[in-house]
Amino acid sequence: QVRPVESGGGLVQAGGSLRLSCAASRSTFSYYDMGWFRQAPGKEREFVAAIRWSTTNTYYEDSVKGRFTISRDNAKNTVYLQMNSLKPEDAAVYYCVAARPDSCLTYGCYATPSKYDYWGQGTQVTVSS
Repeated sequence: QVRPVESGGGLVQAGGSLRLSCAASRSTFSYYDMGWFRQAPGKEREFVAAIRWSTTNTYYEDSVKGRFTISRDNAKNTVYLQMNSLKPEDAAVYYCVAARPDSCLTYGCYATPSKYDYWGQGTQVTVSS
């Protein structure tokens, strides 16, 4: 199993930056697709970003494009989400997710929660206006 553990959440002012980290327990981490979802109170869970195991493909939800960057360090079994120019609407609990890769490379596949086999406990991001 891959057990994602998030860190790096906190309180930041609008326009500020945070970097979320997700450490995974499994040595075969480098062969898993990784991603981030978020959920704000009273809202549906939504896809944020994902990165293929090979790092050749990244995917972003439209509202975070140009502001967020997903990356991974396979030597450290860690995936990152660099969040810049944060807005109050970015406030949510952010969940790190992991999935065994398959042949589908479309955004739709990566943005679908059912793709992911493993979910972290979440880390809170609060953005003050």
